[in-house]
This record gives sequence, C-alpha cells and structure tokens, in this order.
Amino acid sequence: MAVTISDVAHAAGVSKGAVSYALNGQPGVSDGTRERILQVAKDLGWKPSLRAKGLSSAKAYALGLVVARDPSLLGTDPFFPAFIAGIETALAEHDYTLVLSVATGTGAEERCYRKLADNGRVDGFILTDVRQDDSRIPLLQELSLPAVTLNRPDAASPFPAVSMDDCAGVTAAVEHLVSLGHTRIAHVGGGQEYIHGRSRRRAWEAALTKAGLRTDLFAEADFTAAGGVAATAELLRAAERPTAIVFANDLMATAGQSYAQSLGLRVPQDLSVVGYDNADFTQYLNPPLTTISTDPMLWGRVAAQVLLNQLAGVHSGGDTDLQAPRLLVRASTGPAPSTQ
Repeated sequence: MAVTISDVAHAAGVSKGAVSYALNGQPGVSDGTRERILQVAKDLGWKPSLRAKGLSSAKAYALGLVVARDPSLLGTDPFFPAFIAGIETALAEHDYTLVLSVATGTGAEERCYRKLADNGRVDGFILTDVRQDDSRIPLLQELSLPAVTLNRPDAASPFPAVSMDDCAGVTAAVEHLVSLGHTRIAHVGGGQEYIHGRSRRRAWEAALTKAGLRTDLFAEADFTAAGGVAATAELLRAAERPTAIVFANDLMATAGQSYAQSLGLRVPQDLSVVGYDNADFTQYLNPPLTTISTDPMLWGRVAAQVLLNQLAGVHSGGDTDLQAPRLLVRASTGPAPSTQ
C-alpha cells in the first residue's frame, strides 16, 4: 500500500499541513522540523503522486501518442508493441505516463489532439506515421505543445525529429537480390501518404534503376496481413511475375510468403521474400525470413527522451539520427529460378 501524507504526519508527530509544507518546499515549518519530516518520509518510502504533482505544477506528467490506424493493427503488427515499450522505458525513469489514443473515422485524429491538449491531459506529443504535408505540424503549433516526430517531415517543422534511414536497408535488400541473379524484383509498399512508405519505395526504385532493371512491379498496401496477401496476389497475377518481393514490413511479408506457398510456389526456389523490421517471430518461419533489421524499442525510447528533454528545458539543438537498419539474410532468399 502506498505511503500517504497522513502516514508521514503520524510518524513524525506533526500535522498533515506541516508535512505538505515540508514536502513541497514551502515556508511554514522550521528548518529542523522540515529535515525531520523529510527523513521520516524517506524512511517510510513515501513518493509523491503524479496527480498531486500535476495539480501543484500545472503539468500532466504524461505524453500523448495518437495512432490513426485500425485498432487491430496495434495487436498484430509487432512494431507498435515494441515501440510503445521503448517509450514506457524512458517515461518510467522520469515518473511520466503515456496516454495512448486510437483515432478512426473522419476528423477523429484532430479531435483527439485537441481534447488531450485542451483538457491538459498531456504535456507533449510523439508523432508517428508522418505524412506528406502533415497537417498535425501546424495543429500542434496552434495548440502550443512540444512534440517530436519520427523522421523529418517534408514540410517545415519546428519540432525535433528522431530519424532512422529507410533507404539503406531497402537498397541493401535489392542489391542482395540482384547479386542472386534476380531481374524481376517487386515491392509491396505501405501507404504512399506516409513519409516512410514513400522513402522505402523510392529506395527500391533507385536501387533497381542503378542496376538497370524495371521498376513497374509495385503494389501499394496498408501494412496489414490482409493487405500483404492482396498485394502479393496482384503481383503474382502479372504476365511476368516477380521472382523476388521486398515488403515494407514483416507482417505483410509473412502473409505474402504464406500466400505464395499456398499456390504451390517454393520459397526461395520459386520466389524470394524480404521483410522489414526483423520482428522476433520471423526467425521461426519456414523458411526463416530475410528481413531488414530495425530497433523500434530504441526508437521509442529515444523519441520519448528527446521530448522529455524539451519539457525539462534541455534542447539538443537538432535532430537525432539512429543507426541505419541493416539487411539480415536468412533462408527466404536464394538464387533466381533461371540461375539455379
């Protein structure tokens, strides 16, 4: 059971008012009494409640994360649990909490931001899924709340960004497949309204162009398993079907690989598959998935720390660049069918 001000007052033999003065550094008690109360509180293990701290300082001691995705994706895409765990790791060290809101439907996202800001429930926001010409940047400027973005927006933004280069991993994946003799390399991308969806597609296109290969085998999806299946089916219906597919996340890659196998295609003998994120389960697939290894937990922890630094008046003076993802080669990629 948590130790209360009443417990401290009883043990110190003083009133609750005297304890409040002492614990909050306010005048009203002598120095000797203050020291005695602080020692008793320490001995009892007393800790201030976040609500009381918030009321006394006009701070919420909470950060906001608004996710405008299908709620089911939070439970199925391994990126989000790991990313949120990273945020929580940083917040726990500073007695902050995370307020998570899932916004679906027209206008729901803006309403979430405004409600959290107007009610004073959060002190700042972490912005994920940054979009082209993202309307949340001017919205948060209007709300006068600090924020941090995952990757640098394409429009002007006053907020620091924590970035992870999407291009390097995708480029390495394409180069790996080219070295195996593949010439028909497809890409199943995420929504192209997202900065990371577009950057991964552009990296795929640039690597293919550099290799002198066509860039027509592209299918847009939505980072879900169902989207991965639909996009894979579309690509495999092509007159000249791909011999390799680079997916924008592991969830779509896993679903696409399973779908291809259900058609009788062998992985990697008939079709090579590459994912993105290196979710833990990918090493246990049959065959284990070649993927681009990222660290969403680190991303969440660093993003939260950057925002906490802003709130504490400590500014790093610029964006934070995390280590670029790297290609992790497993058994789902192999020589192109014509070169076996």
